[in-house]
Amino acid sequence: MAALMDTRILLRKIKDLRCLTPRRNRVKAKWAGSQPKYPATNLALQNFDATYSLQLGEQWPSVRVSMLCEPKYGALVNNFSTTEGVIADLQSQGCRDFVCQPVGVGALERLQAPGFPLHDNPSTLESVGVSQDVAPPRLRTNIKCFVFPGGDISRFKPSSLFHQPDLYGMLGYYLMDAASILPALALDVQEGHSVLDVCAAPGGKTLALLQTQAIRFLCVNDISVSRTYRLQRVLNSYVPKELLTEERMRITSFDGRKWGEIERDTFDRVLVDVPCTTDRHSVMEDENNIFKRARTKERQRLPQLQTELLLAGIEAVRPGGQVLYSTCSLSQLQNEYVVERAMHLAREEHGISLQVVDLRPITRLFKETFHFAPDPHLGQLVLPHLTANFGPIYMCKLQRLS
Repeated sequence: MAALMDTRILLRKIKDLRCLTPRRNRVKAKWAGSQPKYPATNLALQNFDATYSLQLGEQWPSVRVSMLCEPKYGALVNNFSTTEGVIADLQSQGCRDFVCQPVGVGALERLQAPGFPLHDNPSTLESVGVSQDVAPPRLRTNIKCFVFPGGDISRFKPSSLFHQPDLYGMLGYYLMDAASILPALALDVQEGHSVLDVCAAPGGKTLALLQTQAIRFLCVNDISVSRTYRLQRVLNSYVPKELLTEERMRITSFDGRKWGEIERDTFDRVLVDVPCTTDRHSVMEDENNIFKRARTKERQRLPQLQTELLLAGIEAVRPGGQVLYSTCSLSQLQNEYVVERAMHLAREEHGISLQVVDLRPITRLFKETFHFAPDPHLGQLVLPHLTANFGPIYMCKLQRLS
């Protein structure tokens, strides 16, 4: 009898054996109720084929194939944990720290040398009424992010499985798209700065900013309460409690579009990593896909939402401070056009003058790790590529003058 029961339990665990399933228990899939006629991933790919083939031209087929393949990740080392063993293990797997070992010895010094050309096409900056005489960002080399070499599709193991938490409960590294480190590097956080992250969840870029160990006060915000809880869990797993006090950090769930009314002219640095079409997710996953037909209006309103969030970030930064706008989309409507519109509104409606901080030195520095779009109209764009399948990530940095 016991053997018979064990056999029944085993059969229940085996799937797709219809011949062993009693006819009365067989269920026919109901396509009308459970399967959409046009999956959101297909709709996203059709949309991208129509728009990005015109925007990217000959590069689109390569980018398309890369976005449909498994992405590469980077391991952001947690400086608040015991890092010696973590770094040694990552190096033993053949990984390298792309921040500290970007192109070769002396690469950073060469890029910061006098006479280095800042932009291939300065007329594009002049066309939007800005100049490029702002100093290029410096790099916080205490941010460490390890990646596998180009063309190597090896996977990182989750930090919680590969390394047990240290004596203080801190995990050794955080897995994320390595290109998402670039906005944190480009923001150029200096000692004693106060920083605002307007759309912080799920927390990867916030964690990267904290690795600089230079922030005097950090305010992290996300309008979604559930995403804010996820952000708190990430911070609790990677950041010591003494840095999570009210004197050092504030976690909120406000509407980021209203931040200019809440705290105006306050922060030294502001990161505005806005909601977008998340292009790679949109072509790979149907769950929470913004290309679902029920979310059409939400998707169409994205550029307006992004403009309002960026404008709020511009109002929140103090004169002389800097704002970095970023998305994980290839769309010009969500990237360059949003920046241009926000700059226009800031000047016309709020009397705020802005300059574009050129990021080309960063693209030159990390050209061996990431595949950048050649000579973009405004800002910089990481393109997915089969040998360096990171991104897409767009970023543009603005300095407030008045």
